[in-house]
Amino acid sequence: MGIIFKQSLKGTAYSYAGTLLGFVITGLMLPNFFSTSEVGLFRVLVSYGTLFAQLGTLGLNTVTVKLFPHFRDAQLKHSGFLGFILMIGLAGALLSTAVYLSVMPFLIENAQEKSELFVTYVYYVLPLLVFTLLFNLLDTYYSVLYNAVKGIFYREVIQRVLILLTILLFYFGLIDFRETVMLYVGANVMPALILLFTIIRNRIFFVIPSLKLFNGKFLREFFSVSVFGFINSFSGILALNIDIIMITALVGLSATGVYTIAFFFGTLILIPSRPLVKISSVIAADAWKRNDLKQIRSIYGKSSLNLTLIGLLMLAGIWGNIDNVFHLITSDYLAGKYVILIIGFANILDLLNGTGKQIIFNSRYYKVFSVYILVYVACLIALNYVLIPVYGIIGAAFATLASKMLFNLIITLHMTFRHQAFIFNYRYLLLAGIALLAWYASTFLPALSHFILDIFVRSAIISVIYLVPVIGFRISPDLNDNLLAFFRRRGIMK
Repeated sequence: MGIIFKQSLKGTAYSYAGTLLGFVITGLMLPNFFSTSEVGLFRVLVSYGTLFAQLGTLGLNTVTVKLFPHFRDAQLKHSGFLGFILMIGLAGALLSTAVYLSVMPFLIENAQEKSELFVTYVYYVLPLLVFTLLFNLLDTYYSVLYNAVKGIFYREVIQRVLILLTILLFYFGLIDFRETVMLYVGANVMPALILLFTIIRNRIFFVIPSLKLFNGKFLREFFSVSVFGFINSFSGILALNIDIIMITALVGLSATGVYTIAFFFGTLILIPSRPLVKISSVIAADAWKRNDLKQIRSIYGKSSLNLTLIGLLMLAGIWGNIDNVFHLITSDYLAGKYVILIIGFANILDLLNGTGKQIIFNSRYYKVFSVYILVYVACLIALNYVLIPVYGIIGAAFATLASKMLFNLIITLHMTFRHQAFIFNYRYLLLAGIALLAWYASTFLPALSHFILDIFVRSAIISVIYLVPVIGFRISPDLNDNLLAFFRRRGIMK
């Protein structure tokens, strides 16, 4: 079994364990144990920390992935590449900290009325900034040394276990809210410290840069890669966090808390897609090296169809159980009901394009992709600015939907005209119709005596009504072939 396959299996297992923990924390504990403002505070602290950490990363993650292979040599201590990126990362951390401190008076002034709780904890962003940046650099370095799963385990599992324990301490009255925030920040800091210890223990903490890292040719290439890497990575992180930041600024922390929980449920449809996207991206990068356009088109088409198939089933299941969702959380979050649906539709647009974004980024058009993502982020910020003051969190959700619609249209046009890969056909209309039918059929089921029982029965009905025609019409040959192979291995079919 190869390194990639082993680590994919471990990484997938850790991701699903983290997802389960995330559901317990975000879907159950936060909305039931804390006020909407307190939930909003947790989210906005992480959003600011993540955003300013990405600013300080200066594109170094992309530099490491693309340029480290030229220096891979354990005997030469990889030319001290880690020391080189940590040195620049330190400068980035200082720069990012300075930027945050310079805008902090504005943040405080803006938060005085609508987000007073944030003012109390505004300095807690700084440790999140520094240690998120450190984790990003160390995790990328460890990954290019073929140790990709440790970072996933530390962040997806260990961090969330620590957060869960923190919440339990608060619930049982052993700590107050201020101490809860401190431990919550500490839990977010821990993955970087554990990963640093792991790298030192494994004797790969080589921090004395070689002189070859300072020659003109490498530095020119470094600058070029880092600029476009920074644009892509910072824009991506900005897109993920700008709605939280703008809701906090324009509406208040309480609205941020409601949006955070609703957004979480709307994003659940992406969970099954993550391992497939990761694996497909690796295969796509390999195909580009061979200039195998036939395989590129195949990966794009199959990933799009199969991810859409999974996503529509998940969306039908979530919206079919929407009343049960609000049995899990309190009625304080009812204002986020339609945010779940709108964000769900926005994520379906991403699934429709499958691995299209990864294919473009790994191609010679990676610089053009930077322009695409800048257009997306500019549209997202502009629409949030216009819609949030008028429509609140619903406006933020519509801003995300409209921006993703534009972004994915651009990706589709690029794939169609640059790579002759137009993939959409009648199968997608069938999937949409079947998903709508499955959801509609579930609405005729009366509410059962207990909402947990209702979730299981309603979800089973939706799944059967969806999957039977999907398999019967052979909409996804991959799904049918895998099911057939599964049954044959167990002697159920010949």
